[in-house]
Amino acid sequence: MTEPIDAAPALNEKLDGWCRANGLRFTVATAEHVGAEWTIAEQHLQAYGIVHGGVHCGVIETLASVGAAVFASARGQTVVGLENHTSFIRAVRIGEKLTAEARPITRGKRTQVWEATIANQAGETIATGRVRLLCLEPGTVVAGEAPRSGVGARKSV
Repeated sequence: MTEPIDAAPALNEKLDGWCRANGLRFTVATAEHVGAEWTIAEQHLQAYGIVHGGVHCGVIETLASVGAAVFASARGQTVVGLENHTSFIRAVRIGEKLTAEARPITRGKRTQVWEATIANQAGETIATGRVRLLCLEPGTVVAGEAPRSGVGARKSV
């Protein structure tokens, strides 16, 4: 049995703007499991001094999208997100280090569903989410432009 391809080093070498701005670092990125870590900083906070829920949504969607893209790329497909349902469990403040893990729930020819959990250093769940993604055939045009191929390609919806 062959080892799964881990795209984390390539992703970390060439982070997209959102991941770079949020300080996200991938720890693993395969078709079966995607993990990342980051430390909460000023740019993650909302007016009450806690992490903005959109950060959790964005991390969950990013990990699901990366895992789905790794899986779909073997079939020549790209992916775009269709739904993101994120639940916020605990508030987080500046300086805390968080980790996120995502795994597939189902992967069909046309859609995939991934589930993710964000935790703090004590292992407490901070947020959970599920993302449904559409698998696009090569050459599919989305929002007036064909998606770029490859893992970590920017998605346009």
